[in-house]
Amino acid sequence: MSREEAFAFWFSLEKDVYVFVEDGHVLGTYFLKANQQGGGAHVANCGYVTSLAAQGRGIARTMCLHSLERAKERGFRGVQFNFVVSSNTRAVKLWSSLGFETVGRLPEVFAHPKLGFVDALVMYRQIR
Repeated sequence: MSREEAFAFWFSLEKDVYVFVEDGHVLGTYFLKANQQGGGAHVANCGYVTSLAAQGRGIARTMCLHSLERAKERGFRGVQFNFVVSSNTRAVKLWSSLGFETVGRLPEVFAHPKLGFVDALVMYRQIR
């Protein structure tokens, strides 16, 4: 994906985008949107990115907690992650620790640059 394609995807009109800034440096960002339209519009979807320099500092956790608050404020009843790469064990562990459950597995759908084809997980958490 080119830089232009990535920006177009991340900042498309249906998404609310948030940025984690510290000392004038962007350390992470996430988007929040409805996962589906119509009858599924009460479930949110999010995507998160943390800079390499900021990994391991709790920024993804902070952004996820923030996104859960924003989702609840917007009236969503749950958050679904459609494509969590199974080899990203830090993300799987983090999302699980925040109450997300693995509700599905997509076999060998992600072409990992070092590991070859790996599974992706569908993870879900209700918001109360």
